[in-house]
Amino acid sequence: MTTATHAAPAPLAGGRRVSPGTAARNVATLAWRNLVQIKHNPMELIDLSIQPIMFVLLFAYVFGPAIGGTVEGYLPVVIPGIIAQNALFATMTTGFGLNVDITKGVFDRLRSLPIARIAPLTGRMLADTVKQVWSMAVLLAVGFAIGFRIETSPLHLLAALAVLLAFTTLFAWAAVFIGLAVGEPEKVQIFGFTIIFPITFLSSAFVPISPQAPEVLQFVMRNNPMTHLVEAVRGLMVGGQGGGPVLEHTVIALGWGVLIAAIFIPLAMRAFRRRV
Repeated sequence: MTTATHAAPAPLAGGRRVSPGTAARNVATLAWRNLVQIKHNPMELIDLSIQPIMFVLLFAYVFGPAIGGTVEGYLPVVIPGIIAQNALFATMTTGFGLNVDITKGVFDRLRSLPIARIAPLTGRMLADTVKQVWSMAVLLAVGFAIGFRIETSPLHLLAALAVLLAFTTLFAWAAVFIGLAVGEPEKVQIFGFTIIFPITFLSSAFVPISPQAPEVLQFVMRNNPMTHLVEAVRGLMVGGQGGGPVLEHTVIALGWGVLIAAIFIPLAMRAFRRRV
């Protein structure tokens, strides 16, 4: 009499251990995959370019004279603010893209490949960081075209962009969690707008904090992480024209970023293991 035996299912190739060098190459390859997709979806490039331009022109020429007296006087306030706002909104494309890939079964196909399991996630984040740099360059170019000038130095400008990228990379983990936790891509966008709109418009991104504002509103604006991010970037770009103590704002903004990442990285990784 014989006893039937059943072989245990083989582990997925994507779950095997790989060396750090191989993992880095996996991440770079998948980041490139996400970037190459832009040529098949030109609307994404238009969205990355046209929408920021519309924001700059709208705020500079429609709201500028009312808020800053003149367009020229308002540009040092609004250009850094719009760059920071656009960078924050761009983090939601990471969550949206992850959700689309999972919904379409892309992650299921990638799991059968001998790659680092985390590579699809970090590859998406790296690709979206490159897209953010493109959007920042577009916004700066438009700003220069209408009269905005860097009042500090090229090194200060690079430092401002580095602070932005550092904060948004940390903040992006919240977007990653949302993208992995909700069932449909459209819900990612809804969550994104619900969270980011209040953060940006209850900050000093577009108007200085007025002492005539209600005390509760002043408290919210002064303690908003977006305010510290904008003031740090503004100070590095235009110096004393509304920049405030740059180092203090930078430390507080990045501290908020670390706190957000510390909360959402474990949540995102748990959701990632559950869905992938």
